[in-house]
Formats: sequence, C-alpha cells, structure tokens
Amino acid sequence: MSVEPNSFETSGIPVCTVDDLIAESGVCALINGRQVALFYFPDRERVYAIDNFDPVGRANVLSRGLVGSTDERLFLASPLYKERYCLETGECLDNPEVVLDTWNTRLEDGQLLVDPRAVNHRLLRESA
Repeated sequence: MSVEPNSFETSGIPVCTVDDLIAESGVCALINGRQVALFYFPDRERVYAIDNFDPVGRANVLSRGLVGSTDERLFLASPLYKERYCLETGECLDNPEVVLDTWNTRLEDGQLLVDPRAVNHRLLRESA
C-alpha cells in the first residue's frame, strides 16, 4: 500500500509547536526512528517534511540546507554538494534518478502533526 501525497488518514504524530519552527528555514525531528527535515513557510501556512539524509553527501544534513524557488516550486539545496530537492515531492531537480521520501503534515491549533508514513513519489509514479 502506498501513501498518497497530501492524504492524512491517521491522527498524526505531534512533533512540535509552530513556535519551535523557524520561518523559511530547517529544523530536524526524529520521527519513527528517521531524521526528518522540517521547513516552515508561515505565508503558506505550511510545513514541508523531507528526508534529512543527503544521498549524495551520505550524511544527515538537509535540515541545514538553503531554501529557494524555481518555476514556482520550492526547493531545498543541500549544504554539501548543492543538489536541489523539491520540498513538495522530494525529487532531485538536478538528478531525476534521486527521489527523497516526504511526509504529509498538518498544522492544528499551533501544533505540527506529521503522518508517520513516508511518501515516495518515485514509487507512486511507478505504480500508476
């Protein structure tokens, strides 16, 4: 069974409050034993959750990356080798073979809830 992007069928894991997040910057959280990078965009009222592991640099550092946008897509640039990953889908904009897991999130009463099930858009494309 694959998890659909933006579906939120579970109650979600409470991870932190909105006050614990840094606007347009990353923080790292441990969710079900995995390091997850969280990026908060208050103007969109949205938190993006993406794997913290950089598969090129082979280190858990993506929460320290820089955010930017291209063609109206928000991306994260790795602090090591500067690969860009779409925050929505986890797809590497510089190497289509690389896709990171993402997690569905929801802000509710000042609390960040994260679906414990990861979404991998490459697997969703292949199963369609």
